[in-house]
Amino acid sequence: MSVSQTPVADFYSDTQTLPTNDMLKSVIGVKTGDERHGACPTTNALCERVADLFGMESAMFLPSGSMCNQIAIAVHTQPGDEIICSRESHIVFAEAGGLAKLSGAMVSVIDCERGLFVGADVSQLYRRPSSFAPRTRLVVTEQTSNLGGGAVWPAEQLEDVAKTAQDLGLSVHMDGARALNASVATGIDLATYANYHDSAWLAFTKGLGCPVGAVLAGSREFIQHAWHFKRMFGGAMRQTGVLTAMCLYALDHHVDRLAEDHARAKRIEAVLRGCELFYQVYPADTNIVLAEINPQFGITASELKAFLAVRNVHVMAVGIQKIRMITHLDVGDLEVESLLAGIDAFLESI
Repeated sequence: MSVSQTPVADFYSDTQTLPTNDMLKSVIGVKTGDERHGACPTTNALCERVADLFGMESAMFLPSGSMCNQIAIAVHTQPGDEIICSRESHIVFAEAGGLAKLSGAMVSVIDCERGLFVGADVSQLYRRPSSFAPRTRLVVTEQTSNLGGGAVWPAEQLEDVAKTAQDLGLSVHMDGARALNASVATGIDLATYANYHDSAWLAFTKGLGCPVGAVLAGSREFIQHAWHFKRMFGGAMRQTGVLTAMCLYALDHHVDRLAEDHARAKRIEAVLRGCELFYQVYPADTNIVLAEINPQFGITASELKAFLAVRNVHVMAVGIQKIRMITHLDVGDLEVESLLAGIDAFLESI
C-alpha cells in the first residue's frame, strides 16, 4: 500500500471523532421541541442527567464548551473583574480573547506544573478590596489539563483550590471538557471533582464522540442567569433533541470505553520515552500524549507534524518543540502503529 493509500490516523484531537452508526440511529423517532421554551424533552433529560452527575441543581445545553466557559465567566464576573487560572488554561490560549471582549474581564495567570495549581496560589494572587485594583472574582480550574498533557487534578487538590476560593468570597468554575476522562481513569465521580465549584461543564464532542454540544451545570439561579447570556451570545437553539439524543447515547455507551483510549495513550507514551527524538514525554494520565523534541536535533514540531501528515498521520504542534497526540473513538491499535512507525521513519530521515 502506498503512503497516499494509508488510512488516516488522526491524533490531532478527540474533536475529530465522527458519530457512530448506532449513535446516528439513536436520533430516529426522538421526541423534540423548542429548547428555548424548555419544550424539548430529550434536551431536558440530558440536562437533568448532567446536573445530577456534577451534583448540581440545573444545567443547559450549548453548542460548544468554549461557549460554556464564556457564559460562565459572564455570569460570575462584571467588567473589570479579575479571573485566576493557570497559564495553560483553555480560556487563555484557545478562546480568542473572549473573556476580555465578551465580559471585559482581566486574567491573572499561575505558572504551575502541568496546569495544576494549589489553594496557596489562589491566596497569593487574590487582591484585597481596593479602589486602585481590579476585583478578584473568579477562579477557573480545568479537568483534565489539556496543555498539561491530560493531567488529572487529584480530588483533594481541586477541593483545596475551590475551598480556598470560596473562603475568599470568590466563585469557582470548572472547565470539564474531559472531566469524564478523569473520572474513568480514577474511579472518582464528577460530583466529587466539582465539590465547592459554582459551575462546571461537560463536553460531548471529544472522547464521547458526538458531533455537537456541551452541557453547563450550576445552581438554578446560575442557569437562569446563564440563559440571558446564552441568548445574547447567539447560542439559543430550537429542536435540539436531534443533537441531545446522541449525547444521551454517548453517556450510555461511550463512557466506559474511554479506558481504551487511555491504554493506547499509555502505550504511545511508553514507546516515545524510549525514543531519542524526545527530550521529555509527559505522563499520559488519560488520552493525551505531550512530547517535547530534543533540541539537539534542531527539529521543530511543525517539521515533524508535516512529515507525519504526508504519511496520513496527523498530530498537533504545540509551540516550537512540542507535539500533542490524542487518542479517541476513531483511532485503534492500527492507527497507533502507524503513528509510531511514522515517528521511527522521521528519526531515520534526519
